[in-house]
Amino acid sequence: MASDRRLSYSVYSGRRVTGVRRAWSPAEAVIEYLADMGYRGTEIVRLGPNAVSWRGATFTAEPVAVEPMP
Repeated sequence: MASDRRLSYSVYSGRRVTGVRRAWSPAEAVIEYLADMGYRGTEIVRLGPNAVSWRGATFTAEPVAVEPMP
């Protein structure tokens, strides 16, 4: 199966994992997650390469650790 080079990212609200998204970057993963939840793009503020804020709540994304195939 061909890969499009996107990675899976765990999306966190604080220390709690709230979802997993495939994306090109951590910020994109978080923004897509929030958009899928119905949050407006005008309410989302980028804080860095892997974090955004929505109404004071901070959401981050980290790559999902994947075991190598034998």
